[in-house]
Amino acid sequence: MSRRPNESEQEYQARVAMELQRDAVQRRHAQVAEVDRERQKQLHWMRCPKCGMELAEVQFRDVKLDKCFTCGGVYLDDGELEQLTGKPGWFESMLRFFRN
Repeated sequence: MSRRPNESEQEYQARVAMELQRDAVQRRHAQVAEVDRERQKQLHWMRCPKCGMELAEVQFRDVKLDKCFTCGGVYLDDGELEQLTGKPGWFESMLRFFRN
């Protein structure tokens, strides 16, 4: 008789998987030479991960978001989503702000 995992078990498994991924990436980064790391940063800094074009910083509710005006992507740095979600009506106003 098999049982289905509940939400907390799934959340725990997802968190463990993410921690394993993060640790693997950190090990990989530690192996990369500093010169190569700097070269990669110069190649990818403020570039859209989707289309590769340049990103522009736009101010939205006291948070600077990265916006690609080529493909329309909006990207958040670490902690910016938490800053936005703490404010009521953030999602609706974000849709209005970025709607083409």
